[in-house]
Amino acid sequence: MRVLLKTNLIVLIPETADEAREVAAWKSGHVDHVFCARASDGQSAELHGLGERTEACREPINVVSNSRDPIARMISNFATAPFCLDGQHYRSVESFWQGLKFPADADRRRLAQLDGPQARAEGEQQGYGATVSYGGQEIPVGTWSHWGLMERACRAKFEQNAEARAALLATGERPLTHVVRRDSRTIPGVVMAGIWMRIRRDLRHGPAPRTE
Repeated sequence: MRVLLKTNLIVLIPETADEAREVAAWKSGHVDHVFCARASDGQSAELHGLGERTEACREPINVVSNSRDPIARMISNFATAPFCLDGQHYRSVESFWQGLKFPADADRRRLAQLDGPQARAEGEQQGYGATVSYGGQEIPVGTWSHWGLMERACRAKFEQNAEARAALLATGERPLTHVVRRDSRTIPGVVMAGIWMRIRRDLRHGPAPRTE
């Protein structure tokens, strides 16, 4: 077998039928994998596999509802992943989040049963005031306390819904992002992504210890 060493490229050229079969089998088992060159004794050179490129390079996953990746779609707030929070059942996280815009309990219960896109449409028509009311408290919109409600809903979703939990854990250690055409002023994408990654860490390792 001939080996050509180029800058940023190594080419294997089989010279027999057996070598051709060997190379073909190796390629099929290592599609899109990453390798690291390491020093070795003598004159030989070693390439050590680091795994699939997406995991080895920790490529970010953009979690949006219209992603081509079904895992990203399931993680997104639009996903139909029923859960219960404070005695109320919700069809999706988006149903909970948009329902906060409505002061009347009847409207919130109605939105709780809607799919994510339907809830978003009704929520956008309603719009935000300066605060939302939840649990007997008035919470300023776009603050840590407001974002805390989103985190509580997301935690309930991933803890109670096996399909959603499996999707989140399947992302491994890859960074999660939430990059959309127009970022939210209410809960920016970087905040939303941080919530998902925090929950992922806690599901895998348990909650991080508190620091005073």
